[in-house]
Amino acid sequence: MANGEPRANNPQEQANVDEFLQTESGGRAATGPAAVILFLVPLCWSLFQLWIASPLPYLVDFGIFNSTEARSIHLAFAAFLSFAAFPMIKGKHVDRVPVYDWVLALAAAFSASYLYIFYDQLATRPGAPILQDMIVALGGLVLLLEATRRSLGLPLTIVAAVFITYALAGPYMPDVISHKGASLEKLASHQWLGTEGVFGVALGVSTSFVFLFVLFGALLERAGAGNYFIQVAYALLGHMRGGPAKAAVVSSGLSGVISGSSIANVVTTGTFTIPLMKRVGFPATKAGAVEVAASTNGQLTPPIMGAAAFLMVEYVGISYLEVIKHAILPALISYVALIYIVHLEACKLKMQGVERLNRPTMAQRMLNWVVLALGLCVLTLVVYYGVGWTKDVLGAAAVWVLGPLLLAVYIGLVWYATRFPELPEDDPEMAMDELPPVGPTVKTGLYFLLPVVVLVWCLTVERFSPQLSAFWATVFMVFIVLTQRPLKAFFHKHGQLGQSFSTGVGDLLHSLVTGARNMVGIGVATATAGIVVGTVTLTGIGLVMTQFVEFISGGNLLLMLVFTALISLILGMGLPTTANYIVVSTLMAPVIVTLGAQNGLIVPLIAVHLFVFYFGILADDTPPVGLAAYAAAAISGADPIRTGIQGFTYDIRTAILPFMFIFNTQLLLIGLSGWFDLLVTIFSAVTAMLVFSAATQGFWFTRSHKWETALLLLITFTLFRPGFWWDMVYPETADYPGTEIMAHVDQVPAGEPLVIKASGMSVDGEDISTYVKLPLPAGDSPSDRLMQAGLELSQNGDQMVVDFVGFGSAAEDAGIYFGWTVDAVQVELERPPKELMFIPALLLLGVVAYGQLRRRSREELAETA
Repeated sequence: MANGEPRANNPQEQANVDEFLQTESGGRAATGPAAVILFLVPLCWSLFQLWIASPLPYLVDFGIFNSTEARSIHLAFAAFLSFAAFPMIKGKHVDRVPVYDWVLALAAAFSASYLYIFYDQLATRPGAPILQDMIVALGGLVLLLEATRRSLGLPLTIVAAVFITYALAGPYMPDVISHKGASLEKLASHQWLGTEGVFGVALGVSTSFVFLFVLFGALLERAGAGNYFIQVAYALLGHMRGGPAKAAVVSSGLSGVISGSSIANVVTTGTFTIPLMKRVGFPATKAGAVEVAASTNGQLTPPIMGAAAFLMVEYVGISYLEVIKHAILPALISYVALIYIVHLEACKLKMQGVERLNRPTMAQRMLNWVVLALGLCVLTLVVYYGVGWTKDVLGAAAVWVLGPLLLAVYIGLVWYATRFPELPEDDPEMAMDELPPVGPTVKTGLYFLLPVVVLVWCLTVERFSPQLSAFWATVFMVFIVLTQRPLKAFFHKHGQLGQSFSTGVGDLLHSLVTGARNMVGIGVATATAGIVVGTVTLTGIGLVMTQFVEFISGGNLLLMLVFTALISLILGMGLPTTANYIVVSTLMAPVIVTLGAQNGLIVPLIAVHLFVFYFGILADDTPPVGLAAYAAAAISGADPIRTGIQGFTYDIRTAILPFMFIFNTQLLLIGLSGWFDLLVTIFSAVTAMLVFSAATQGFWFTRSHKWETALLLLITFTLFRPGFWWDMVYPETADYPGTEIMAHVDQVPAGEPLVIKASGMSVDGEDISTYVKLPLPAGDSPSDRLMQAGLELSQNGDQMVVDFVGFGSAAEDAGIYFGWTVDAVQVELERPPKELMFIPALLLLGVVAYGQLRRRSREELAETA
């Protein structure tokens, strides 16, 4: 299919697909002068983003922009293209841009760039806007909402409008959510003229990181990597039961690595995979649901996570590599489980795999799987350990040695690729009666892995920022786009070097424009989501949400998590990934932190943010909104609501993960004691997820009885959270009176936290009681160690009273205030490892398996009789 454009099976389906593609990449296909402008403006935007990400401005001392100025220009481009590239009414003026849209586009661009143009003047009047500032700010907010409606639809527009209304109408709200309200002047200044609203952290992340990764993905797609990933997935998995569906899961996962949207995943990979699934026997609803579940999970998969990974760096305050480390295991086991669900569905439908030409031997199959499973892991380890040592030996000269080596490897891999036939574009309308050979298919695109090598090197060895790392990976990808065709022509001895290079230049320009067009929705979304963040800081609604969830949950911890998950689902409906994460993390993450601590559950902040992020993303396939489900239904021809419901049943496996890693943070690779602990955690988590998949599908080796399903769910829970049962026999912790704190301080190693229960009056005048972790440095005595942590105590009868809290100390960061009391000290108890609960769980699993295998044998005998 030319240029990798999706194609559905009939005109109506194609029209539906085109509608979703308009949302993802710019709606108009203008002609004449408008087409030239809609080509040059995105091109300039991409060049601007590459410029500010590069070290060149600092080398030449020209074109240096601070973060606020860069955000302002970034939003100006996005706002201009929202009006120029998207019609006011869908289906009208799709091939031209009316005059009023040019006027609105220029007005929106001016409003967004106002902070850049008048930066010095605004700095002289912070919080005191003049009439001109007010007109631009209020007009900018209105234009931003309209830009959001055009490029993303109504959901996010309505959310932002509700929050603006809430900020203005605070005194008229119900008592439980009322506040004193904000004036128009205060609202305009807070939301538009500073960095706490529209131009806040979210837009900053879009400016610094997200654009480069979206551009990187556009370059990969144009170079042919997208088709390469899909063909490799078919070659490796197509011979299995339900092979095309398994290939859909893998290819969507690979696309999710570079995509910033579940819907974009569906309309790119789904246009190939959904028709193929239908061809081998999957019903339309299930074919669409598999693609929805796979594409949704693509947003949860490192290293990009729909750009939320970079937002987490800012919001959680940990490094990018730590975010990836914590998110990787849940994402991987969720994908493994989805492949297994597809296998179970294929077994239920009695499907067979597609016969492969030159069927490989068992040894060759095992070798292929080893290469697939370990390839990227080995690649990362080779870069870090195999080449990383050169940094220590050669220092700054390592780049000058490894650069030519990388170039030589690239040229060698391109030469190697020319020894095999070019991969054809997949045609969903062709009968799927044979599969591409594994070896030649994999070998034709190995050089596409080299930009990943550059990215890993920059992040892990050079320790560059994600922005600079993405820049160098993108630069190398630009080099590949420009040179792969001429090099192939040279090695093929076609003698068409000039024409091939011209084609490469065209591919590069097309990629730069496509990357910028794909960023319009994300840029506008992060800016609009900033309105939500600004409203939270302006009105204090975050505290209100905490009180609301506490009220409806009645203080029950599990109910609190369930209600938080449901609210995150509702808030996430219809929002793109970046805006989704900003909204749910701003409103709901503090709820879990606060209420969890009050109930004795101190959760790492990254676990909280991943919890709300998972449920926000699951809104993409949850009816009635479920935009990814609508996109899949447009391709499959099935009912979108049924597709969404079926997709959510597949995604139940993902929905239980956040609950598990809240209570068992080892799933996030937190608190592991070594390699054995890591292996046990991975084994138990993967086994638990596969068992849960079998339970929810009602099928394992054969159809399950209800009592077998109940046992499988019990086994799943035990494997995921063995401490639940173990705590009943061997409690994990014990609370000792606060007056004994000095005796327990000495038992805490330097740098480790002491968990205490403290109570008192908050700054809002409410009496609260909560558990906090207080990191303890080394010291000469218990009181000295507490003093260094910023806490001075005195005993008053049977109470331990806080006499002093150091400014900016660990005690203040933990949320302890002067005048509070330390009610208890939480001490870990020695006990046998909770993993011993795995033994009865696995024995019980064996009993269920034995019963099902015997029943399947009897059923097979009955069928053959």
